[in-house]
Amino acid sequence: MTRLLRVVIVDDEAPAREGLRLRLQRESDVLVLGEFADPAMALDALNADAPDVVFLDIEMAGLDGFSLLKRLDRLNSSIVFVTAYDQYAARAFEINAVDYLLKPVEQERLHDALERVRARLASDDRGELQDRVTRLIDALEVSPASHRVPERIAIRADDAIRFIDPATIDYVDAAGDSVRIHVGSGVQVVRKSMGEMMAVLDPARFVRIHRSTIVNISRIKELQPYFHGEFIVVLHDGVQLKSSRSYREGLLKQLAI
Repeated sequence: MTRLLRVVIVDDEAPAREGLRLRLQRESDVLVLGEFADPAMALDALNADAPDVVFLDIEMAGLDGFSLLKRLDRLNSSIVFVTAYDQYAARAFEINAVDYLLKPVEQERLHDALERVRARLASDDRGELQDRVTRLIDALEVSPASHRVPERIAIRADDAIRFIDPATIDYVDAAGDSVRIHVGSGVQVVRKSMGEMMAVLDPARFVRIHRSTIVNISRIKELQPYFHGEFIVVLHDGVQLKSSRSYREGLLKQLAI
């Protein structure tokens, strides 16, 4: 009888966690032990009881996936990174033999990743995992600036492909399993996650102020203090957006405050 793989999901975006959980539940030999939106809580849980596999998002508020791994007491679980990085960055995963899934996750690709994990567990090859992960982190330099940023973003609309100049974007907000790109008075709904949008936007120009909001820095007029270290971010056109405390440090750093 095949032993069930004990799995934990760590991703700060609810739609991404739900989508991955539903796909994992279609695999007969997988038991999802739990899922975490807060990387710090995930760190405590993984140190207390390591599962067989951790599906780990890379870009999360407060503590990214790479930083979480560095803080583990020991790396006792197989890691499958879930990422919105482009194919150039994904090449680094392949070179360093570290499992990864590109968002949005496809069932067949997930199944293949689980098969590789099973083979590794059977051969007791986990001893080299720490070295592979370390090489991967070095290759990507754990920096958003290492991403290649496209000069324009292609989106599908009305059976056509349109292009948006990122510089014209005011802000992006989440809408279920999609995002809304706000350009002036226009809004374009795109089936992407917030993490995927951050991966294609210039990190020197855009900052995430909330798990459901990304803002073009050049559009920010002022920050108004709110409760518990939060801000109301006021744009030049008068739009007001709430910034959460977990993104406060990154926002202030990006604005050189």
